[in-house]
Amino acid sequence: MLADLKRRYPPSTAQDWDAVGLVVGDPTRPVRRVLCAVEATEATAAEAVELAADLLVVHHPLLLRGVTSIAETTAKGRILTGLVRGGVALYAAHTNADDAPGGVSESLAEAVGLVDLEPLVPSSHPDSLAGSGTGRVGRLPVPTTLEAFARHVASVLPATAQGIRIAGAREGVVERIAVCGGSGDSYLEAARASGADVYLTADLRHHPATDFRAAADRPFLLDAAHWASEWVWLPNLADQLRRDAAARGTTVEVHVSTERTDAWTDVAHATRGVNP
Repeated sequence: MLADLKRRYPPSTAQDWDAVGLVVGDPTRPVRRVLCAVEATEATAAEAVELAADLLVVHHPLLLRGVTSIAETTAKGRILTGLVRGGVALYAAHTNADDAPGGVSESLAEAVGLVDLEPLVPSSHPDSLAGSGTGRVGRLPVPTTLEAFARHVASVLPATAQGIRIAGAREGVVERIAVCGGSGDSYLEAARASGADVYLTADLRHHPATDFRAAADRPFLLDAAHWASEWVWLPNLADQLRRDAAARGTTVEVHVSTERTDAWTDVAHATRGVNP
């Protein structure tokens, strides 16, 4: 199982600052049941233990910086000790899974219905698999309006309190779409250079988005919740792991967590006009 993950998402292609791979667990232990989640939280760790999973595969690293204790006085301590007690290994595939074929951004592009996909920024990493790169750009089979496309995105991504934020003319006709799962405002200019009508990503900040929109009308912007933009990878990952196991003549039971780990739980709207 770990060999399958490493083949599809080579750890050597992760960014230098990243921390991917096996976090806890015995790499030689057989894996018969897996839970996939965006991140290891107390809730998803408990879900993995209750499921009697052998492995919890996540996107976000739990230990991105050094720690000196995993005492249960902290959330990370409770997560790790809970997994160890429950016999659940933890594996993270982060930036190495963002850009790879079948990874996070490609899954997002496929989820919203894009065809003729290519990397938004082709990978220059020597160990990258063919077709790797940051984000994806493609086209809709049938042009539509920004408003209709935004509603479609909202319908295929898991629901969050934020929903889908829109910047641009709702009635504008759109066809060429750029996407980047997770935080993507570093690639705003790449989206413009691609000729995209819309750039769909997450975590867009006020000043970069404002300056970008002021420079030119297109691409329009759609801002999803970080967790939602990455969760769509999990069903694909589960299918990949099942197929890889079948190719070896074994069967692995793979589950996808639907636990919403987005930080925001609700949104408030004014009931009357308020002057800024």
